[in-house]
Amino acid sequence: MKFIVSSASLLNLLQSTGKVISSKNTLPILDYFLFELAGNELKITASDLETTIEGRLEIENVEKEGIIAIPAKRVLDTLREFSDQPLTFEANENTWEVSISWKSGKLVIPGTSGLSYPKSASLDDADKSELHIAPEDLKAGIDKCIFATAEDEMRPVMNGIFINISEDGYTFVATDAHKLVRCGIKGETNGIISSFILPKKPANLLKGVLGKEGTDIKMEFDKRNVIFTLNKYILICRLIEGTYPNYNAVIPANNPNKVYVDRAEFFNSIRRVAVCSNPATNLIKLDINSEGIKLSAQDIDYSVSAEESMLCEYEGNPIVIGFKSTFLTEILGNIETEQVVIELADSTRAGVFKPVSEEEGGYDILMLLMPMIINA
Repeated sequence: MKFIVSSASLLNLLQSTGKVISSKNTLPILDYFLFELAGNELKITASDLETTIEGRLEIENVEKEGIIAIPAKRVLDTLREFSDQPLTFEANENTWEVSISWKSGKLVIPGTSGLSYPKSASLDDADKSELHIAPEDLKAGIDKCIFATAEDEMRPVMNGIFINISEDGYTFVATDAHKLVRCGIKGETNGIISSFILPKKPANLLKGVLGKEGTDIKMEFDKRNVIFTLNKYILICRLIEGTYPNYNAVIPANNPNKVYVDRAEFFNSIRRVAVCSNPATNLIKLDINSEGIKLSAQDIDYSVSAEESMLCEYEGNPIVIGFKSTFLTEILGNIETEQVVIELADSTRAGVFKPVSEEEGGYDILMLLMPMIINA
């Protein structure tokens, strides 16, 4: 294998694909990038067995095709030290040594045969579904939900984003049993009615590369795997098996108390008051009535407390409710409108947070947060 490539272009591709590589791989070969050069296309593969990402780069100067595995950390550390310049890669098929040369120097790193690299998962043609989704819609669904996914070994289905496909479009859902996000996106689904749970790691990988996509993403899936085909990347991942919780059942249907508040002002007030909350609970108390919201927090162990009042528009009976401040700021930080409405039933039932206006790209966004017990 021998070719000439731009150091910046190759580094950009390797950094995107390299995010899938685990720090504790079960197979030594997974610490390597697989380089496959055929024609003018260089395909670089990285995998952790559960998730595989393939990146593609057009090469103008190809002298010899081939396949080789190159140590990921070594080649990334090397390329980071170069300004943008042409590099010549040459792999010896007998010793598996890889030489990288440039105008004023050369280095040699050990590679290995690429033939032992694990093959990417394939889909069952009899059970395969295929559709196309706009990159901005897929990115929005992931962006709005990923912070609400769990890290729960006992309930793995909650460690990913549930994607429900109906005739009207897509619904993205994530929950960790304390907070829940539901993002509805209208779109063409070719009459497909299905669903799957996308793990958090590949969702984060997609989030990183979708911003540069200008055409629809091809999404193919069966009961075990999903494949996303982009312009320069193909991401293949194993789905989380299991039945996702009935998220609609936990969303309160009747919320007579509604708070309309400036999102940024509310967000900043919470952060200021939360400084004095108990580090173990992060409890912040909201005393809401027609005159406004009084936020308060205290840490009895250190004899510190804080309170702040702010104006709001309120419809309903006075209510006092407690929330975990870190969850509150996460939710408010993932809503982009100037105003947010909080719908409440009572102090023991979940609060529903929604953006006010159509600024959220026309998406149907609902965020839910379970309250905390306020000690008397």
